[in-house]
Amino acid sequence: MTEALVVGACAVGGLLVGAFLCVVVDRVPAKRPVLASPFPEIAAAVHDRGGWILIGGTSALFAGVAARLGPGWDVPAYLVVIATLLALTVIDLRLLILPNRILLPMTGVSVALFGVATIVDGDVDQFVRALGCAAGAFIVFFALHVAVPSGMGFGDVKLAFLLGLTLGWSSVADTVIGFMLGFVLGAVIGVGLIAARIRSRKQPVPFGPFLAAGTIITIFVGDAIVDLFRR
Repeated sequence: MTEALVVGACAVGGLLVGAFLCVVVDRVPAKRPVLASPFPEIAAAVHDRGGWILIGGTSALFAGVAARLGPGWDVPAYLVVIATLLALTVIDLRLLILPNRILLPMTGVSVALFGVATIVDGDVDQFVRALGCAAGAFIVFFALHVAVPSGMGFGDVKLAFLLGLTLGWSSVADTVIGFMLGFVLGAVIGVGLIAARIRSRKQPVPFGPFLAAGTIITIFVGDAIVDLFRR
């Protein structure tokens, strides 16, 4: 019963957070106050297919995370990460940017929430592993940014820290798989867009959404993918 209540609460909370994300994705790039009322963006989202996708998707992912992980102190951290990735994905697809105004504070909040889970559960090694994966991902992406600045924006470098933290909380294997999926999705879909002449070779393709997708997929089925590689 407790697990069902948590899943239901996360689903309802996801609807509310998803509605708020409709405000965030419109106001943050325009550098407008996010908490200033009224909120016409929510009313507009209710009558827009894209708005419903964001709101419904947030609710579904929140409920899915709660069902996947069960009641635990790390669930709030995962929910914050999911909401952050959804907002960044929409903005990156629209404008090819990953705003610091979202990415930096939400990374700090995620570190703090995983830290709280560590204090409650007492598994310091898990937190250290997560921070190590975050630092490792940041260093690798920073090196790629320096080597090919036109192909890897610094926003992706900062995003890599948050993704490494989240995936590393689960395992090093999940970290590798999550980033690998992100690169594979980016390559396949990017080539597909060029082949379909939706984008030219000179038009940039946002990489953040693919990294986010790889991370979210790994959160849900990372263990199954690891098992496949071990067979």
